[in-house]
Amino acid sequence: MTYHLYHYFEKDHGPFRNLSKLPIEEATHISHQLRSEGDVFASRRSEEYMLIRREIEQLARCQFIAKGGMPKNTYPHYMTLGPCKWLESWYRKPAVITIPSEEFSEESISFTYGDLFPTMRYQDEKPYRKQIYSRTEILNVIKEYGFPQDWNINGDKGPERYIEVQVWDEEVVGKYIF
Repeated sequence: MTYHLYHYFEKDHGPFRNLSKLPIEEATHISHQLRSEGDVFASRRSEEYMLIRREIEQLARCQFIAKGGMPKNTYPHYMTLGPCKWLESWYRKPAVITIPSEEFSEESISFTYGDLFPTMRYQDEKPYRKQIYSRTEILNVIKEYGFPQDWNINGDKGPERYIEVQVWDEEVVGKYIF
């Protein structure tokens, strides 16, 4: 079955810009600038956001490798499995790129049931918390729980609003950077 992966971004800045790829000082500075602007989703993040994000990304990478993943990047790019209109609210001028899932090798993408950040940190004992999934595994999770985009449109049923895809390779996304 073909699914499409979606990448939401600020139109004026372009797609696949990644704070994690920057030196920590530069990433923290940009994160601080976004917080001070106050009118974008990123402005709500804590001062420790970048340090916590890097820890969680390393945990995700280790879990992905343990499942047979072969990440080429130290830090992932982020996409969603299927559309999530709510993510457009994160940006002043939202834009989106869609890429068929078949363009990515099984070894280059991992999944979380929900955004990586709350999935790895939220303490409610749901079975899909703190889990990184392969493509095959996430399809089984979807069969059991459905798409969060369908059952949690307003975010009132927990932090899971979409299925996140972590892209661990520049090969495919590089074609879409402009």
